[in-house]
Amino acid sequence: MSSPVINAEADLFREAGRDFIVQSGSVSLARRLHSDAVPFERNWWQQAAELGWTMLLAPERAGGGSPSGEGVIDLVDIAELCGAHVAPGPLLVTSAIVAGLAQPEARRNHDEVLAGILEGTTVAAWAAPPLAGITPGVTARREGECWVLSGDVEAVEFGSEADVLWIAAESEDGITHFLVPTEHAGVAVVPTGSIDLVRPFARVTFTDALLPDAMVAVDGMHGRAVLRAQLRCMNLLQVAESVGALRRVFEFTVEWGMERYSFGRPLASYQALKHRYADDVTHLYACRALLAAAARAVQDGAPEADCLVSAAKAYVGEVGVQIVQDSCQLHGGLSQTMEHDLHIYLRRVMLCRALYGSVREHRINVARTAFEGEA
Repeated sequence: MSSPVINAEADLFREAGRDFIVQSGSVSLARRLHSDAVPFERNWWQQAAELGWTMLLAPERAGGGSPSGEGVIDLVDIAELCGAHVAPGPLLVTSAIVAGLAQPEARRNHDEVLAGILEGTTVAAWAAPPLAGITPGVTARREGECWVLSGDVEAVEFGSEADVLWIAAESEDGITHFLVPTEHAGVAVVPTGSIDLVRPFARVTFTDALLPDAMVAVDGMHGRAVLRAQLRCMNLLQVAESVGALRRVFEFTVEWGMERYSFGRPLASYQALKHRYADDVTHLYACRALLAAAARAVQDGAPEADCLVSAAKAYVGEVGVQIVQDSCQLHGGLSQTMEHDLHIYLRRVMLCRALYGSVREHRINVARTAFEGEA
């Protein structure tokens, strides 16, 4: 059990994060940024970094740490908060990269880049392969003391805004990870579309990009294990964002039902609608329980962590869109307007569902893990 002092510090950390997001505009901030064609403001992200959001998974040698002493749990709380307010900023990709650099197998010659990431002055994008097979679309071959990278990666989150890219490439040694400046010769970043208002994507292409060995972050011997740790982190945080969004959507849907009257009664008082509310809140509680179990397993380094993260991603991915769609129907025609916030939440939930493994792939991962456990 954590001491009361640590719990108080963690509560203060969460409250500070909530106040920061609410005061900066919450959903209205996402609308304004989208209107200005700006995915996020760097000074906003630096303020978030000052609050400690980027430090939670960082190694102690880099000044990392968390209020509760459990960085994963604290980070999940922040991700859930960001989902509830559809916050901008590269929290998820930054966390995946910091998680990679925090691994004992990672090289320590990138401390200057890590410091910039933690301060929020350097924006980094994580160019990872999809879950199935975990085979990168980029290949790396040695040429003397250098590496040559070729290939491309689709849907690199915040790739169009990044100063540096974390690349996982297939090499003769295994999966080798690199930290590459976006302005490096042979690297082309082309912005692509996104359904999320403030989560941009890009296609990154490497055309015989010549990299010095100093740009290697993790060698091929340990690369696959590090990539799995990063994917575990990213999927957990996506689940947390989705759960935060679903919680907020359910809250204002119930409020709407209590405030709107039909034939002299609140809409929420009709039995047919009560059944919808009951179904959705049951799914929501299950989502939150799965998130809590997965977060605890990842924090503790439990052997079932991958299975629980995949179970959470599969379940939340399946029922999350259903909950938001139910909320749209319960709101009636108002939900079909761009002025209402529901479509903004639906975009975030659908995006989190689609990235880094489909519902089917995560179900297969759960089944495979369970079968291996019985063997």
